[in-house]
Amino acid sequence: MLVLYRRSPEEYTSLAAAREIASSMPNAELRVIDRKTPGVFDDDGDVDVFTEFLDRDEAVPENAPRPSGTVIILFADIVDSTALTERMGDAAFRAKARALDDALRSIISDAGGTTIDAKTLGDGVLATFPAASQAITAAVAFERAASAAQLQLHVGIHAGDVIHEQNNVFGGAVNIAARISALAAPGQVLVSRTVRELARTSAGVTFADRGEHALKGIDDAVRLYEVRWRE
Repeated sequence: MLVLYRRSPEEYTSLAAAREIASSMPNAELRVIDRKTPGVFDDDGDVDVFTEFLDRDEAVPENAPRPSGTVIILFADIVDSTALTERMGDAAFRAKARALDDALRSIISDAGGTTIDAKTLGDGVLATFPAASQAITAAVAFERAASAAQLQLHVGIHAGDVIHEQNNVFGGAVNIAARISALAAPGQVLVSRTVRELARTSAGVTFADRGEHALKGIDDAVRLYEVRWRE
């Protein structure tokens, strides 16, 4: 399943909503297309998106096993990417975003995590880690890398059971992590109480209680904590 999001000044739908749709469907990929004129199918670049998707040789039988497990899930998203694109221009912003994406991937690897390439986020990244302390270490390094690139990130971390499939992850825990990231202020790292309890004595940071929050589509309120570290 291919989910297309057309970024434009009108912003007909939010990128967060597109991510929510893609994350709820097994094997779905989200592709972001930058457009300043109406319509999605308006140049050969759009055709390339479909061709690349259809030509992939990653097909897995419908009855293939779907292993599950508990992981730490980190979402990060560039703040005000649409406004930055309008102010800087498409090429300049994409160059900055690509450079930051490369830096974030390196940080994820160094911290012992895995970048979820199948979950294409446009101006963000999704990663999983085996330990909460590793995810927090990566998140702190994320913010430093973003600051060096003169950009800002929303970062959210949650822990829970997921389904692994084709270097992709699905499940309610992924959705919660995305919503926590959306609540984070620019330059802020927010984590769920589960992550805070797991990393309370091992991450080398402190946690400030930010209270309970109602998350869209989640029955129970989730208590969030801000990660604080010394520069």
